[in-house]
Amino acid sequence: MSITLFAQPYDLAANGFYFSSADEFSEKAATLRNDHGQKVEEFEIQFIDGEAIDAAFAEAWGLSQGTLARFFELAGEWDEQEKQRFIIAVSEVGYSFDPDSIGSEDFEIDIYHLGSLKELAEEFIAEGLFGEIPDHLTNYIDIDAITRDLSFDYTETDIAGTRLIYRAN
Repeated sequence: MSITLFAQPYDLAANGFYFSSADEFSEKAATLRNDHGQKVEEFEIQFIDGEAIDAAFAEAWGLSQGTLARFFELAGEWDEQEKQRFIIAVSEVGYSFDPDSIGSEDFEIDIYHLGSLKELAEEFIAEGLFGEIPDHLTNYIDIDAITRDLSFDYTETDIAGTRLIYRAN
């Protein structure tokens, strides 16, 4: 995993820099001066390069100077499913979070790696959610009606090119 970010100074008389870690940001920011020799203190942090899931994670995170270290820490620790859970919770559902104490298990969200709500309805039937259905009645099940009913509680989304279905509790 390699993430490249860019620190764009709000000071128009200064040039920004690329970095790949919180330590590298701190080192470069500490020595940066504008065209008048003044220290540059505030930056806009932009995602430049990395995996698509990390770009979505950075967008949901809302990168800033104060949260960079924790972002890099979690981007390295969390797997793709944990990042997806965070992205859905923050970007889709609207949960707030504390960067210093966040954990992927903090959000109660059921995620299914399926292509559509119809596939979810079929999976629920196969798992016996509606009870034991005799073989001679399976052709009479209205999958479309079940799919419509599921759409009240479940939502389809795309995150970094992956189709997901989720339900927030």
